[in-house]
Amino acid sequence: MKDIFFCPEESNFYSNCLENFVFRNCKNSDFIVEFGSGDGSPIINSLLKNNFDVVIQGFELNTSAWKAANLTIDEYDLNQKYTIHNACLFKSSKPKADYLIANPPYLPAPDPDIYMPLLFGGKDGATVTNELLLLNYENVLVLLSSFSNPTSTINLAKKNGYCVHNFMILPLKFGYYSSEPKVKNYIEELRTKKIAFYSRDYYFLAGVLFKKRQKSAIDLSNELAQVMTSL
Repeated sequence: MKDIFFCPEESNFYSNCLENFVFRNCKNSDFIVEFGSGDGSPIINSLLKNNFDVVIQGFELNTSAWKAANLTIDEYDLNQKYTIHNACLFKSSKPKADYLIANPPYLPAPDPDIYMPLLFGGKDGATVTNELLLLNYENVLVLLSSFSNPTSTINLAKKNGYCVHNFMILPLKFGYYSSEPKVKNYIEELRTKKIAFYSRDYYFLAGVLFKKRQKSAIDLSNELAQVMTSL
C-alpha cells in the first residue's frame, strides 16, 4: 500500500540494528519507546525470531500503518511486549524509557508536499532526527541517511552530551520515495552545498546507537562522520 511505508531492505536493516545494538543489551527492567512504528514489521519480526524480554511502547501517526501493525501484533499475541499508539511522541507526555529507537522520516524537500508527507524530514532531512536527540533519552538508536545532513546530527549529538557507541552501514539504492523528482532534484541541490552525500544512485544508511557520554566510553563520532561523507 502506498499510504504505508514499504521498503523490505530498510526494514530488515532496522531489525538487525535493533537486535544487535538494543535488544541483546536490554535488562528485564528496561523499557523502550519507539518513534514512528510504521506497520511494526521490524520489531515484530525481531520478537518472533528471538526471545527478547523487552517492553516497547510505539508511536505512529499514520492511521493505516497503526491499524496494520496492531492486527499483526494481535495475530502473534505480542500485546504484552509491543504496544503502539496512534499519536505523536512529541505531543505526548514523555514516556520513561531506557532506549529511544526510530527509523525517522529523513527525506529532504522544500516542503512536505511529497509522495508520502509523513516521510518529510525537514528541508535538510535531519530535522526530525535532531529533534529526537533533544528528548534526552539515555540511549538513542536511529537510522541516519547520508543525504540528510548527517554531520549536523553528529555535531548536535556531541553538543547534547552523546557519543556514537556503535554503528552499522548499509549502502542503499534510491527507492520509490527518494527518487520522486521533487525530492531527488532537491537532494542534488543539497549535494552542491555539501549537505547531502551520495554516489550516482546509491547512498549510505547508518544504524547509529548514541549513548550519553561516560568517562570511559568509546566515541566513534569521527569514524561515522568520515563514512557518511565519503560518497
